[in-house]
Amino acid sequence: MGETGPVTEQPRTADIGFARLDPDRAARTGTPEVVFAGGKTPAETVGCLAGLLDAGAPLAWATRVDEPTAAAVRERWPEAHVDPVGRVAWVGTPPPPVGEVLVLTAGTSDGAVAAEVAATLAASGVACRRVDDVGVAGVHRVLAVAPDLAAADAVVVVAGMDGALPSVVAGLTDRLVVAVPTSVGYGAAFEGLAALLTMLTACAPGVLVVNIDNGFGAGVAAARIVRSAQR
Repeated sequence: MGETGPVTEQPRTADIGFARLDPDRAARTGTPEVVFAGGKTPAETVGCLAGLLDAGAPLAWATRVDEPTAAAVRERWPEAHVDPVGRVAWVGTPPPPVGEVLVLTAGTSDGAVAAEVAATLAASGVACRRVDDVGVAGVHRVLAVAPDLAAADAVVVVAGMDGALPSVVAGLTDRLVVAVPTSVGYGAAFEGLAALLTMLTACAPGVLVVNIDNGFGAGVAAARIVRSAQR
C-alpha cells in the first residue's frame, strides 16, 4: 500500500444566502475578510458582519460605510465603533496595538483617506500616528517631521494633486513608504490618475503604491509590515 499525504482541512465557507463568507481568511493571511459596504444595502452589510461574528470572528468590520449603513450597524450593535470620516465600522475588540505607523497627508483635503488608513491600522492591531498637511508646496513642513520618520516602523503617505510627497519622504527615510494617491485635485489631476502615475514613477526607491483612494489597502500593507517585523 502506498503512503498517502497529509490531509489538509479545507477552509470554511459561511453561506448566508446572498454572500459566501470566508471566516478563516485571518488564519491564512493575517487579515480577516473585511466587508466592502459600497454597493451593498445596509441590511446586507449588517448580515455579513453578523455572519462573520457567528462564524467565530473576534472582530467584524466594514469599509466604505455610508450614514444609513452606519445607523443600521449601530441599531444592531449599539457598542459598535463607527468612524464617519474614514467610513469604517467594526463590532468586537481589535487586537492590542503593536509598533507604530506614521501616516502623513499632503493636505487636509486628503484627510478622509488618511482616516481610513488609521482605522484599518487600529482594526489590525497596529498603532498609528498622523501628521497632516505637510505637502511639497511648503517642503519645510515635511522636513520638520524627519525625526518622526526615523521613529516609525513604516510610513503611509496620502496625497492628491501632483502626488509628489511620497518621493520626497522616501528620500528622507529607510522605512518603507506606502503611497496612496487620492482623487483630490483640479481637472488635469484626472481624479487621482496624475498622482498615481507620479507615485509609480517616483525617482526615490522604496515606494509601494496602492490604488486611488485605497486607504484600506495601504493600512493592510503597513500593518503586515509592522506585524512581520514584530514576529
